[in-house]
Amino acid sequence: MFTKSLATRKSLIIPALMLVSLFFFYDAAPAFAEGPTASEYGVVLNLSGKQRMLTQKMSKEIVLIAMGHQTPANVKNLKKTAALFDKTLKGLRNGEASLKLVPTSNPRILRQLDKVDAIWANFQPVVQTIIDQGSATNEQVAAVAQQNLPLLKQMNKCVKLYEKDASKAGMSSDPGLAVTINLSGKQRMLTQKMSKEFFIIAYGHDVEGNKLNLQETYTLFDRTLNGLLEGDASLDLPGTADPKIRAQLTAVQNMWNKFQPSMAYGASPATTTISTDKVGLVAGSNVPLLKNMNKAVKMYEKKAAGGTL
Repeated sequence: MFTKSLATRKSLIIPALMLVSLFFFYDAAPAFAEGPTASEYGVVLNLSGKQRMLTQKMSKEIVLIAMGHQTPANVKNLKKTAALFDKTLKGLRNGEASLKLVPTSNPRILRQLDKVDAIWANFQPVVQTIIDQGSATNEQVAAVAQQNLPLLKQMNKCVKLYEKDASKAGMSSDPGLAVTINLSGKQRMLTQKMSKEFFIIAYGHDVEGNKLNLQETYTLFDRTLNGLLEGDASLDLPGTADPKIRAQLTAVQNMWNKFQPSMAYGASPATTTISTDKVGLVAGSNVPLLKNMNKAVKMYEKKAAGGTL
């Protein structure tokens, strides 16, 4: 009878202990599953988006070096751009306190970062050789022209995964903000992509292909800028009523109105040559356009963090 009673008590105690264990497991689970905060997502979306721009800025600087335009300055710029791309790429995976980046734990994003790493492993040596020799050959320009778009596209896929993750988690209360940070960040890339395409046309590499690309790039920039201000349903952009953000976007719009004619000139089928004066004009004005667009992105990032503008 005692044996039977002991067995009965064991049969009751073991399930009870299992229930207690499950209770503590589930109670602790949210702490382990908890992802980045809205503020952290703002930084991640900003800097992963900025990586797209850096792929194009590097490529633009390489073409300018090949053209002999302000070579020492562009070699110096290229060195800084490549170093920042490499540091941010590592930071997106492992975290980087100086950039306020938290580590990535999402398996799909990590797999996508692997793809970016694989292309960068081939792209980086070409960039480093150009930095070391202080010049760029026709072959190196051709290699960069071939590799920069795959690097950009794989980085863009990564940003879209971050945006999706942010929209359903840290920015669930305002998913439109995740899209806005992504596309305003993409505008930075487009300033550099269209400049790169303009310079490649001037350099004489794949002129017709780059004219088509330039037409598409500057048209998208123009449409997205209008969408950031007034909204664009097909781009999932809600627009903004914030007076400070609108003022900054208007500043970008004013600069764009002066920059856009050069892009139209470069993309025109009637354009057969681009003068050094026009190259100098675009070389001098594309970075201010980039910087002013970046100010708008930083304002959106601050908004995601709940800060005041």
